[in-house]
Amino acid sequence: MKEIKALFFDVFGTLVDWRTSIATEARAMLAPLGIVVDGEAVADAGRDQYQPAMEDVRSGRLPFSKLDQLHRRNLDVVLKDFGIDHVDEATRGNLNLAWHRLTAWPDVAEGLSRLRRTFRIAPCSNGNISLMVDLARRNGFAWDAILGAELARDYKPKPGVYLCAAAAFDCRPEEALMVAAHSSDLAAAAAAGLGTVFVARPDERGPGQGESVASTPVDLSVRNLTELADLLGCH
Repeated sequence: MKEIKALFFDVFGTLVDWRTSIATEARAMLAPLGIVVDGEAVADAGRDQYQPAMEDVRSGRLPFSKLDQLHRRNLDVVLKDFGIDHVDEATRGNLNLAWHRLTAWPDVAEGLSRLRRTFRIAPCSNGNISLMVDLARRNGFAWDAILGAELARDYKPKPGVYLCAAAAFDCRPEEALMVAAHSSDLAAAAAAGLGTVFVARPDERGPGQGESVASTPVDLSVRNLTELADLLGCH
């Protein structure tokens, strides 16, 4: 760990509670239209569209598109599947931007602040830059840069996304740690040469529906970011 210069973070699920946030906004925005929905089911359905949409870009079937654009396409599919395809354009646009208003897990702002005292830190997310900036401003994330998919013009878990982040900070891959709550993300980062930190988010997709332990070998496993700061000596 003495050679580590930078920490890169997955954001959706690792740093922010996307499910509760999207569910709450879906209920609040659709209720004035006389539409009562299971907000969590809407959030889960949107998330189920997430990887297939990005795979269209990764495979070359679509040119690179910002995640906001993919989220909007996904939202239109979900509304149709739920039989509420009559939702107006203004509401759709606002609901799509709910991804810019997600709320962080309680440990994140303090943990990032402490880690930044010693390391360069940045998101390495599939979210586009404006989305990452809005989440940072909402939740008090003090990034050194916004890195990830939009800079790399590709989506994780493609190795170029991780390597692009390391290059942006003039780091060799082994001088960086990827921090995530998803084993698949960490496996891909490790294959690209980065160190890995697993953060348990057992309730990410509902009570007991997230990952409590990593299913892939990792360098460190922690319960939250303040524990990571403790382990790395960031006081």
